[in-house]
Amino acid sequence: MPLPKIPSKPATLLLAKDYPKASGANPTPAIAAEVAAPATAAKKAPAKAAAKPVAVAKPVAVATPAVVAKAAPAAKPAAVKGKPKAAILQAAPPHAPAGEASPTPSKVKAAPAARAKVTPITAEAPHPAKHKPVEVSLKSSTSRHADQTGQTKLFVLDTNVLMHDPSSLFRFEEHDVYLPMMTLEELDNHKKGMTEVARNARQVSRTLDALVSNTDDDAIEKGIPLSKLGNKDAKGRLYFQTRLQSADLPAGLPVGKADNQILAVVRSLEGEQEGRPVVLVSKDINMRIKARALGLPAEDYFNDHVLEDTDLLYSGIVQLPDDFWNKHGKDMESWQENKNGQSATYYRVTGPFVPSMLVNQFIFLEPKNGEAPFYGQVKQINGKTAVLQTLRDFSHNKNNVWGVTARNREQNFALNLLMNPECDFVTLLGQAGTGKTLLALAAGLAQVLETKLYNEIIVTRVTVPVGEDIGFLPGTEEEKMSPWMGAFDDNLEVLNKSDSDGGEWGRAATQDLIRSRIKIKSLNFMRGRTFVNKFLIIDEAQNLTPKQIKTLVTRAGPGTKILCLGNIAQIDTPYLTEGSSGLTYVVDRFKGWSHSGHVTLARGERSRLADHASEVL
Repeated sequence: MPLPKIPSKPATLLLAKDYPKASGANPTPAIAAEVAAPATAAKKAPAKAAAKPVAVAKPVAVATPAVVAKAAPAAKPAAVKGKPKAAILQAAPPHAPAGEASPTPSKVKAAPAARAKVTPITAEAPHPAKHKPVEVSLKSSTSRHADQTGQTKLFVLDTNVLMHDPSSLFRFEEHDVYLPMMTLEELDNHKKGMTEVARNARQVSRTLDALVSNTDDDAIEKGIPLSKLGNKDAKGRLYFQTRLQSADLPAGLPVGKADNQILAVVRSLEGEQEGRPVVLVSKDINMRIKARALGLPAEDYFNDHVLEDTDLLYSGIVQLPDDFWNKHGKDMESWQENKNGQSATYYRVTGPFVPSMLVNQFIFLEPKNGEAPFYGQVKQINGKTAVLQTLRDFSHNKNNVWGVTARNREQNFALNLLMNPECDFVTLLGQAGTGKTLLALAAGLAQVLETKLYNEIIVTRVTVPVGEDIGFLPGTEEEKMSPWMGAFDDNLEVLNKSDSDGGEWGRAATQDLIRSRIKIKSLNFMRGRTFVNKFLIIDEAQNLTPKQIKTLVTRAGPGTKILCLGNIAQIDTPYLTEGSSGLTYVVDRFKGWSHSGHVTLARGERSRLADHASEVL
């Protein structure tokens, strides 16, 4: 699920309808239906708004037939869809200026400007600001048609696809891959350096070398099997550009530009391979726009997308239906256990909604008749039987964590994960001001300095600047990383203010002690390390690729807990989207594992100003 909408009244929690309700064995259709409902309403709203074009078109003094002709299709889009374009143009002649007679056919042809002014008024109604725009299909029409007919496609790869995912050559299943010579040239230009892009370029070059080795010249012309290196899923062939291919592109395009040369190759292949779908794959948006403007099929590389629609991202929370206990209370068992010094009540329930749950998912039921709400966590699932555990109430001051108490339902769920020693991997998603960093730091300090469960806190984040880079920084690794850790300094200041018993000297001593237990590390030196009994916090994890996040999570040794914090709406890394971010990747892959948990924090608690800014800006 996406980040739920923050309510306009900060004093109230999110409405119950903002969470998905548990459904049958497969919860996805129910969630998709809730997501589709606002989109349907958004489609109907513009149609109603477009039914009154006369009030908008102020310059027109007389209601000409064009207004009536264009207003009717807006109310019935299905009827217009079937009409040919020429019929629509004939039914909608251009406006006549006030006081002039009805335009003659010759004047109709000579007045395209007036038509251009009228079209946006009726065709484009303003979308409601709160609704998500309709998702555009990822595949091109040529690719969709080939899928329907069962044809194998020829994918022409742009250089940025290979540099983004070095294994992309083997991700196209039974389809063939074509590499223009300009793609190889650009790979050669980017192979030097220690950046992730340079490493990927060198990896692709090594892969291509292994594919080309021990092959004849004729084999290169006929295509090299992509399964040669043991990739059984890749059943297609790899083709290289072996001769100069000329194609007629518009005269205004610069011939020496690499993108235009690749477009020329695609145009030439379309002429040579008649009847076979040829599709350009590129991560460059402008390249795809240029290709479509020239009539060439182009699409994004979306094999790395975990989800095509981030609305279906696992939120870690589900609302139980009102009749849950009536349907699942029969033969229910309950008992109490004492774990980690805390007593908890367990319920074993059986019913039709259990298969839609996941292990470590949080559940809640807030009855409307004034009864006490139920907050729990799924601990075990076996067919239609589940074991539910009640939660510790961290909103009460007696259960505070380093002076911090949960201010809403989601923060309470998050603290239950952070303070659970059985949970090794925790992901927290949320908008700015939802308390991700504060909760993580408070839980870390409590378990490092009070319960001594971990030795120290290690904090790291990807150093992607929001604005222009300020250049090289002096000092050690920790001093170079300190400007990026302003968020943790702010939260440490908040956590230290709660200790007022020792006075100013006591606070200073406490701060020195805390600083000695917090280490700030750079991502660049993580490869090969092993962390034992550490509390590792990865901040701004939405800027990490799936490969980078795998490198970090596999650093965990015995007794280490890893936290990933982030907001997928604020991605600064080029070529990363909400669907392909490393944070989205781990949330989707780790859901349902008994030693991991995820919570999407919903409500901002920073200040009323920050809450209002998050809502209206």
